[in-house]
Formats: sequence, C-alpha cells, structure tokens
Amino acid sequence: MNYEIPHEIIEKRLRELDQDAKKSGYYLNPDMSYTRGLVEGLVINAHRYGYESCPCRLARGDKQLDLDIICPCDYRDDDLSEYGACYCGLYVSESIATKNLPTPLVPERRSSVADQEKKNIISGLSSSLPFPIFRCKVCGYLCARNTPPEKCPICTAGKERFEIFLQ
Repeated sequence: MNYEIPHEIIEKRLRELDQDAKKSGYYLNPDMSYTRGLVEGLVINAHRYGYESCPCRLARGDKQLDLDIICPCDYRDDDLSEYGACYCGLYVSESIATKNLPTPLVPERRSSVADQEKKNIISGLSSSLPFPIFRCKVCGYLCARNTPPEKCPICTAGKERFEIFLQ
C-alpha cells in the first residue's frame, strides 16, 4: 500500500515533535531534509498501523509487540547518552544539534523476541511491596501506585508505554 502524505501534515507533525522535544530537553536532527523524511515515515506508520513506530525498524503491526519502537522508542535515551543520536537519527544530542555535526551510526539495541519474553518473565517476579512499581520504558521513570499514570510526567509517553517493574 502506498501512502501519499500531504506536505502540510508532515510539517505540522514536525512542528509538534520539535515543540515536544524542546519542552522536554531534547533536540531534533538539524538536517531538516533528513528529519522531514523520518517524520513522513512516522506519519505513514501512524496511518498504516495506528501508531508511530520508528520508520527505521520493521514494525510487526501489533501495537503490543511494537510498544518498544513507538516513537520516542525505549532505546532513545541510552542511544543519545552513548552515541549522541537515537537509532534512526531523529533525536540528537545538544552538541550535534547546535554545532550541526553529522549524525553518528548507532547500532540496533532492540533485542530478539526471546530476550523480550525473558525480560517479561523477570519483570513479573513478585515482591512484598504494598503497590506495584511501574517503569516508563521510554525514560525509566518509576512510580509506585495501583496503575501507571496516563502520561509519563517526565517524557509524556502514554500509559501503554509503562511496564510493571516490581510487584
């Protein structure tokens, strides 16, 4: 299926992402031609799957299986810390953004399905806490309560991006 996305929609989404990034202390790639291409991929994936999966990864088309690659992905902050950019290059470090440096190549962090299943088993282990501890898979924010927040107060990721960290 081929999706033709109007230029205005791409520009609107780019402005939204840029505002969200600035508000949260992040930077978008200053190479606007490249960044527009990534934003177009996000918009296409939103139309295709119903969620903005990373345009540089193969989505499975099942939101539950793809939660880790919905932009901003679970790997963004580790990639930024270690390499100065996220895997697809949409988000970059302050120095890359302000000095207009080239975006480095970032290796894939996403683990195999078997590794993800092991992680789910480990995260399901119980303890004697009065409330479960939820972890935002995007930024690592932890909270102890009966249910995860509707939006992460740190990175604004949605409720579905939280996992039970300890129970």
